[in-house]
Amino acid sequence: MEIMDMRGLTAVDVVAGIKNGDISCEELISRIYERIDRSELNCYITLNRDEAIEEAIMVDRNRGAYRAKKLLGVPVAIKDCISTAGIQTTCASKILTGYVPPYDATVIEALKREGAIIIGKTNMDEFCMGTSTETSYYGPTLNPHDHTRVPGGSSGGSAAAVSAGEAILALGSDTGGSIRCPASFCGVVGLKPTYGLVSRYGLIAYANSLEQIGPLTTNVRDAALLLEVISAKDERDSTQVKIASNSRSNYVFKDGYGDVKGLRIGVCREFLEGVAPEVEEAVWNAIYSFEELGASYEEMSLKYLKYALAAYYIIAMSEASSNLARFDGLRYGLRLDVDADWHTTFSRIRGEGFGEEVKRRIILGTYALSAGYYGRYYLKALKVRTLIKREFDAALRYYDILAMPTMPCVAFKLGERIKDPLSLYLADVNTVPVNLAGLPSISVPCGACNGLPVGLQLVSGQFEEDKIINAAIAYESNLRRDV
Repeated sequence: MEIMDMRGLTAVDVVAGIKNGDISCEELISRIYERIDRSELNCYITLNRDEAIEEAIMVDRNRGAYRAKKLLGVPVAIKDCISTAGIQTTCASKILTGYVPPYDATVIEALKREGAIIIGKTNMDEFCMGTSTETSYYGPTLNPHDHTRVPGGSSGGSAAAVSAGEAILALGSDTGGSIRCPASFCGVVGLKPTYGLVSRYGLIAYANSLEQIGPLTTNVRDAALLLEVISAKDERDSTQVKIASNSRSNYVFKDGYGDVKGLRIGVCREFLEGVAPEVEEAVWNAIYSFEELGASYEEMSLKYLKYALAAYYIIAMSEASSNLARFDGLRYGLRLDVDADWHTTFSRIRGEGFGEEVKRRIILGTYALSAGYYGRYYLKALKVRTLIKREFDAALRYYDILAMPTMPCVAFKLGERIKDPLSLYLADVNTVPVNLAGLPSISVPCGACNGLPVGLQLVSGQFEEDKIINAAIAYESNLRRDV
């Protein structure tokens, strides 16, 4: 098989082609790196070129012995907040420049077990704090559809790499929309699993109670395949829920996938408030398409959603304040030649090592946790989170899935919002409620506006990834995609 256009290749195609000898893994990996070398997008911080090509040569020599591997020879890009043994992991921050983890995250171990090849570490918003991949110490990533626009964040490098054919699959992490936002802006599929399905061991923490690792792919079946691989059980992660092994697998070729007859879809009015008209039109067209496929929809309301954004940022910033206290430059990462006491050295290193957005969130989080304000802000935000979760759970006992726009707008211009943090925070209005509730969610392309992709977000109950995957496959398989 001649490899013409990386953007036309799926992981399923690659695995089949390598196993039957139609695809040379070495040629595939080399073509990926050639594409990266020519790219202006700035998707990667660190490349794993020599090791990847060596692994590809081994795959070609021993393909017969590797036939059982689910991701044999598939090039995968990894967000730079996921630990990779022997490969620099920076979280796109100056303070971690030069840090090389001595171990692999659980998801990386799972990828390697199934024969995947790590291409490199992708660009991101610093410590996952952003919606545009503009807060990176290594410069912004550009949107493959329009180089004057952002790719979304914080997993912007991963989404852009998949969209541009600079990787076949990618991993991102999602604390408040960081997989689904760039998936929407770059016109790819992004899946945030249920909190506790995928091990977080080796994920450098921003907000422990909210974040999950998940797939970014060009199509839904690849996302399901990647989810199946990375959702392996891990005793090292106390936040991973102990569920039956068969609940963590068989997302890919499950009987009946693609049939949405009788599916009940809830369309929440609050998720449509403030959405750009062209985005709302594309999402409604997608919902009407589900109706044509045999599903039904009904408008409904979630009254506590108006408090979600405020509660999310209080919780996330408070957890960030605690998590980022470990980065002092003394044990690893940035070192400065400072002849001063410990407190002065600590302050200087963090002042120079962290970017403006990270420092802003640490300060706000520290304030929310301080004496006299802990109960007024943080505890109240946790109570609001409980109300939002209960409301989602009640809705999903009646509806099979909920549908809404992933983002309230299409990708905005580089530099347009970075100096106005509040406008960036408001862009997360449709994604953060799902993280507060710990639910699974997928973003799939549902159209375009002036050449810029629009994303449809589908949400289901806890550990019911099969429902949103089924619906997304039905939509993708039966309807023409515009992007």
